[in-house]
Amino acid sequence: MILGIDTSLGTTVAVVDPDGLVRAQLNSADPRGHAEVIGSLLERVLAEAGAGPTDITHVAAGMGPGPFTGLRVGIAAARTFALGRGIPFIPVVSHDAVALELLLHDALTGGWEETADEPFAVCTDARRREFAYTVYRGLDEDGLPVRLAEPALIPREDLDARLTADRVLRRDADRIPAAMLALAAGRAVAADRAVGPDDALYLRSPDVTPSHGPKRVSA
Repeated sequence: MILGIDTSLGTTVAVVDPDGLVRAQLNSADPRGHAEVIGSLLERVLAEAGAGPTDITHVAAGMGPGPFTGLRVGIAAARTFALGRGIPFIPVVSHDAVALELLLHDALTGGWEETADEPFAVCTDARRREFAYTVYRGLDEDGLPVRLAEPALIPREDLDARLTADRVLRRDADRIPAAMLALAAGRAVAADRAVGPDDALYLRSPDVTPSHGPKRVSA
């Protein structure tokens, strides 16, 4: 079983079988209370999945893009769980989970023929009047979303013009489906591929910067 954890928007956790069956998925939409809910969500999702910690074979973590404070909670929880169990930690680009969900939905509802080859952008609110977006087109031979461009930041007022100029369909997301995150991780493991970065995808510089040394004090 694969445990998926993401805190790049709200907080979402899921347990998925290797064949893609979703055992359980839980979400908290609060964009700021990640640390307060992550522990209880993990406890509950395992209970609803009818699984214990020893049943989990891999842990998938959403690596962003996302804000520093929130994103690191999920990554730390995933790394800690994996380290404690001695099992693989699988990093996944958070937007990949949204893209996979959209593409699978289109395939199941008959819209695949119109969208499989059409580029689209998964867009999430990055706050401070900016959006994070990643451009995709269809699924590859391993069943994973094809990323045409890496995640990037853009001012909110410039997003539509950029996508229109590039002939890219806009697909907004207000949550990251942890089940799809785990499914993407499972497909990556089966294909012996790395699909996410080792470090979190912080698309803007931190507000806090290192000190340049002690300040001079005069009498």
